[in-house]
Amino acid sequence: MQPSDFPPPTSLAEQFPPEWERLLSDWGEPRYRALQIFRWIYQRGVQNPAQMTDLPKRLRDKLTDGGLAAPAHVAQVQASADGTKKLLIELADGKQVETVLIPRGSVAEDDIFSPDGDADDAQGEYGDPAYAAGAQEITQCVSSQVGCAMGCAFCASGIAGLKRQMNASEIVSQVLLGRAALDASSRLAGVVFMGMGEPLHNYNALARTIRLLSHPEGMGMSLRRITVSTSGLVPEIDRLAKDFGGQVQLAVSVHAADTDTRTKLMPVNKKHPLSEVIAAIRRYPVPRRRRLTIEYTLVRGLNDSEQSARTLARILRGLRAKVNLIPMNPVEGTGLAAPDEPVVERFQEILRDEGLDTFLRRRRGDDIAAACGQLALRGEARKVRTLPLV
Repeated sequence: MQPSDFPPPTSLAEQFPPEWERLLSDWGEPRYRALQIFRWIYQRGVQNPAQMTDLPKRLRDKLTDGGLAAPAHVAQVQASADGTKKLLIELADGKQVETVLIPRGSVAEDDIFSPDGDADDAQGEYGDPAYAAGAQEITQCVSSQVGCAMGCAFCASGIAGLKRQMNASEIVSQVLLGRAALDASSRLAGVVFMGMGEPLHNYNALARTIRLLSHPEGMGMSLRRITVSTSGLVPEIDRLAKDFGGQVQLAVSVHAADTDTRTKLMPVNKKHPLSEVIAAIRRYPVPRRRRLTIEYTLVRGLNDSEQSARTLARILRGLRAKVNLIPMNPVEGTGLAAPDEPVVERFQEILRDEGLDTFLRRRRGDDIAAACGQLALRGEARKVRTLPLV
């Protein structure tokens, strides 16, 4: 998907260089200023025209009058004992979302945050190997909606429902603010759309965001270092495959091995049944030496049986995929809990015996409610679903 294929931008900050060129031409300004502005925003993280010091004052004034301004700011930072940081991001209309900065560990511990692929994945930003030497790599978990409409029973993000969509400039601002919050010994090495919201439910903004993050005149992030997690919106999975040729990593939340259990945990299964989701996964064009990620949150008494493990192994057979097992993180009011450790270990053992690469997701940021499924809207009415543990 090229910039010309996108719907019109909703704000100045999310424009691509060709869109800036057209606007500047309409303003009677030279077109070469387009790259200057774009680099200020995406390489330097500056969205205040007054700080773009190599632009003439008349143009800075036009940008200000046109509405170029930072669409978000950091309202609060919480630091975990394990090095994870959660940033509360306040948008211009006062709505708030959360984004998380996660230090990378070993592949075995932080599987989803360590992409498979070619050797150049290990290079630094802008392709500079020296930039990566000795740096602590950080993966950022980014939100794509204010709230979430999916209503998964084990996830705090959907407890208050969907409040509104985010535009691309708001989504990208989380990354710019997250990058600015890193210390000198760290670098942003990847972005995962696993925060608040269902990314594919906000597809146009997501696609524009991915192209902005990967633009060579901006952050220049490799598509291989961008992961989109979805609850299984089948048409949008196919659209992502078509638009990005499988270069964007795909993580699919399966969370159950049979359709009845998956419907209990994930209402979206009524519209996109498990069989259709698995078929869409099989269609996804996974590049050579890469794998899909299957996410499976283990919930005590619901989807953690040995039979569930065997059934899951059967439906995933032949897929180039790794399985992330995620013992459910605490979400207040749901009545749901993680299985005991021996149950989790047995589930993993069965999958591995069936030939599936399987990893246990290490809990990160649990002490600041930054772990998987714990990001939540603040001050909003809760709509908790309770399920019988049968």
